[in-house]
Amino acid sequence: MAQKEASVAELTKSFENSSAVLLTEYRGLTVAQLKELRNSIRQDAEFAVVKNTLTKIAANNVGISALDDELKGPSAIAFVHGDPVAVAKGLRAFAKAHPLLVIKGGYFDGKPLTAEEVGKLADLESREVLLAKTAGLLKASMAKAAALFQAPLSKTVRTVEALREKQETAA
Repeated sequence: MAQKEASVAELTKSFENSSAVLLTEYRGLTVAQLKELRNSIRQDAEFAVVKNTLTKIAANNVGISALDDELKGPSAIAFVHGDPVAVAKGLRAFAKAHPLLVIKGGYFDGKPLTAEEVGKLADLESREVLLAKTAGLLKASMAKAAALFQAPLSKTVRTVEALREKQETAA
């Protein structure tokens, strides 16, 4: 009983410390394949095989009841502590190579995710790519703004110069 309570406490802590959780079913995967999967997403997530009943209790402890219906069969959860997009991409890529891994859903940003929504999350650009694109857009906008501010100035200079030339020819 004490071991189960310790497991629930550890799972509760994992839920609390995660920016997202992605639920999978791993029926039929070998230990070596699970190790490969863990290593592929280790930078951004901890992938753990879990007991469904204890996981339900832990998830409910932190106010997540959306996973209750999905916690059937051999379950494993990716507890995301880094980029959720990178983890979703990693799980999807592994599932393509190893069809026995089934992505069942997840929980992200206070909302439950269906398997399809996890797929959409995997379709997003990574945080670094989005930041780079935003920086590029800002740089382009700044260059346009600088050109707009310089245009009236150069136009004014040309107008003054034309008036000066006109006055000289008239004199």
